[in-house]
Amino acid sequence: MQLETVSAKRLSHSARKIKISADIGKSCKSDGFRKALPAQHINVGIAEQNAAGVAAGMATCGKIPFVVTYAVFGSLRMCEMIRQEIAYPKLNVKIACSHGGLTPANDGASHQAIEDMGVLRTIPNMTVIMPADYWAAKKLTRAVAELNGPAFIRFTRDAMPVIYDENVEFEIGKAHLVQDGKDVAIIANGDTVCLAMEAAKKLAEENISAKVLDMHTIKPLDVDAVKDCVEKIGKIVTVEDHNILNGLGSGVCEIVAEMGKGKVKRIGIQDQFGESAPYERLLAKNGITVEGIVDAAKALQ
Repeated sequence: MQLETVSAKRLSHSARKIKISADIGKSCKSDGFRKALPAQHINVGIAEQNAAGVAAGMATCGKIPFVVTYAVFGSLRMCEMIRQEIAYPKLNVKIACSHGGLTPANDGASHQAIEDMGVLRTIPNMTVIMPADYWAAKKLTRAVAELNGPAFIRFTRDAMPVIYDENVEFEIGKAHLVQDGKDVAIIANGDTVCLAMEAAKKLAEENISAKVLDMHTIKPLDVDAVKDCVEKIGKIVTVEDHNILNGLGSGVCEIVAEMGKGKVKRIGIQDQFGESAPYERLLAKNGITVEGIVDAAKALQ
C-alpha cells in the first residue's frame, strides 16, 4: 500500500490508524477491521519483524499503526525491531497482541507468551498494558490510540468474564480500585483479576478483608498505589498469567524493597515453560487459582 503524500494534519484521526496483520487476523479476531476499513489494513504475511519495520515507517509519516499478532511473536520475535526501530526513536507504534500468557493452552509452549510483558517493560519508552475484560479492553485500547508513543497491549485467547460495565473509566499508569480492604491487598491484571475478586469473596467469609487492585498498566507501574498498599496494609499478593520473574510481581517487589518494609507473595508462572494442556490445568499447575490466592493471603496474616 503506497503511503499518501497528504500531510498528517489533513488526515482525520481515525483515517490515520492502520492495522498491520501478520497473517493471523482470523485467529486474533481482527478481520472485522479489515472488512470495515480495507484501505487501512495491511497484511505483511508471516513476517512479524517486517511488520515492526513497516509500522515504524508509517509512524514517521503521521500514521498510527497497530501491529496485530500473537503475544509471543509480537514481543520476542519482534524484540530487536521494537527496541531499535520503534522504542529508541519513540515512534507512535502500537503492538496489540492476542494469545497472551498460557491461554494458547493446547497449542503448547511455543505459542504461550510467558515472558512478553517482562521483556518489553525493560525497554525504555515502552508502555505495557493488559486489560481485565471486554470493557477494560475497549477503553484501554482507545486510550492507547491516543497515547503518543510506543505501547504493547496484551489480550488473552479465551473469553474473559465481564467484570466492569460501560461506565468504567481507566487511566494508563493508574491502578483501578476494584474493592477496598484492610487486611491484605491483592494486585492482579488481565484474566487474573476475576480470580482475585473471587478470592476476596472467600477471604471475606473468613473475616479477612481484601483490597483488590486491577494493575492493568505494568509500565509505567502505579508506584503510588503500591506504596499506599504497603503503608496502610503491608501485606500484598500479586497475581498474573506471566512468569513471576520481571512481570507484575517483580515490579511490585521492586517498590516494596525500596521502601524497606512490607511483605509480598507472588502468584504466577513458576519460571517454567508451558505445555500442551487445557488452560485451567496449566493455571492450576502454577498455583494461579482462587484457592492459591486465598492460601497466599492467609499465609501473610
